[in-house]
Amino acid sequence: MQAANVTSLPAAMTSRLLKRWYHGLLRRMSPRLAVSLSYALGHGMIPRLEYPTTFTEKIQFRKLHDRDERLPRLADKVLVKAYVEERLGREWLIPTLWHGRALPPVSDRTWPMPFVIKANNGSATNCFVRREAEKDWRRIEALCERWMAAPNRAPLGEWAYLHIAPQIMVEPFVGAGDVLPWDYKFMVFSGRVEFIQVDTGRATVHRRTFFDRAWVRQPFELKYPAEPANIPRPVNLNAMIEAAEVLAADFGFVRVDLYDVRNRPLFGEMTFYPDSGTGRFRPRLYDEQWGRLWPQSSARSVSTYPPPSRRS
Repeated sequence: MQAANVTSLPAAMTSRLLKRWYHGLLRRMSPRLAVSLSYALGHGMIPRLEYPTTFTEKIQFRKLHDRDERLPRLADKVLVKAYVEERLGREWLIPTLWHGRALPPVSDRTWPMPFVIKANNGSATNCFVRREAEKDWRRIEALCERWMAAPNRAPLGEWAYLHIAPQIMVEPFVGAGDVLPWDYKFMVFSGRVEFIQVDTGRATVHRRTFFDRAWVRQPFELKYPAEPANIPRPVNLNAMIEAAEVLAADFGFVRVDLYDVRNRPLFGEMTFYPDSGTGRFRPRLYDEQWGRLWPQSSARSVSTYPPPSRRS
């Protein structure tokens, strides 16, 4: 019997198998080698891990050296809510309908639709249940079991995720109808929002557009192409900027994700390793610009480098 031809498999399955193989390979490497390889595949160059100067290189440095004990709690989508409530108030929170290591019995899954099932310790681990047809519990249970069975959620070296106890969580779906809400991601350097990333079309054609804090569109892209259509200024932009700066005040860099839904700002999550630092800026010079914004004053957040040397 001939072995199955990988190219004959559905594209999504092939991609998933290749990703699993790649992540398994990275887990067998030393952290430094895994970080270097994943960066080289994303950027076409080896990162400067001792004396990083670009934003994406500093993310690699954070992976290898930043052991701030607060990071796992703030990167945990369940536990971070206590921090947000303390700093901003409960009105900023999307309520947690349920959380635990495994889904409860079917008879107890009485969450009002629409809702979202997600893992507390990873990205792209979401299952949207917006109508009865999407309430396929056999498929959902298999998906949740796969999330919880993963050896770890940090194959690219994100230290904080290694120290999060995996859970499944359920939240209300905050989009309008079937449409996912726009993500407003605030890039906070030394307690100040410098750029705002807007992700649109995440379930269709993913676009990513950048603005400064005055809502002036920026002339660069990161990983995904920019949205060609106009993106209006959020109604609650000023309040969202203030909230992001409050949450990120103690860190050299944090990305704070928020929503602006039905004239109400809501917290999404805090991210310390955006795109794991493998996303490529276009033009690349903005990677250098963002790197200069990341301070070198705290030993916990990319610190005490010698004077930077430029890549030859």
